[in-house]
Amino acid sequence: MFSLNVPIPPLIPRLATELHPKLTGFDRVRDRHTLVCKRFGVKDVRRDGETSGNLPPRTVALDRLRERLRPPLTRTSPFDVAVTGVDTFDAPAAGSGPVVYLTVESDGLVRLHRRLCAAFAPIEEIEGDDYVPHVTLARGGDPGPGVVADLVAGEFDPIRWRAHALDVWDPAAREVAATVEL
Repeated sequence: MFSLNVPIPPLIPRLATELHPKLTGFDRVRDRHTLVCKRFGVKDVRRDGETSGNLPPRTVALDRLRERLRPPLTRTSPFDVAVTGVDTFDAPAAGSGPVVYLTVESDGLVRLHRRLCAAFAPIEEIEGDDYVPHVTLARGGDPGPGVVADLVAGEFDPIRWRAHALDVWDPAAREVAATVEL
């Protein structure tokens, strides 16, 4: 339903554009790049006692999620983030593989993810202890021999920034529904 994302600097899409010619053979090459901190499900926007029959309207769901996010985010300070390389999920927990992605290093993001998983149920096999912060570039298909290895072996200067806000992403509308300043 919604996700909480770390806004990425313009250098990330620029890097993805530079890598784009090397992504031939993948079924889906991302044109929109995100760094997901935590995903939320239907249970996260329902009030206690509500039945599973009807989902609240999106505006109500967003208001409820923002209300539930307040406590775990109140003690969150801006944190450092770095994109340092390229890696793959050869057999991803969900969807088709391989997945090629930009590696993300951020102790602050991992700590925040753990705190949010304590407040909201983690999605099995991709969150909690299995969480790997990343920015997906492409997935699926049959990239040619050596393509994935060349991407992983490629080098670039790390892209570093400080996250001062988080965006609540609405995938149905394909837009940021709310921003939370840290």
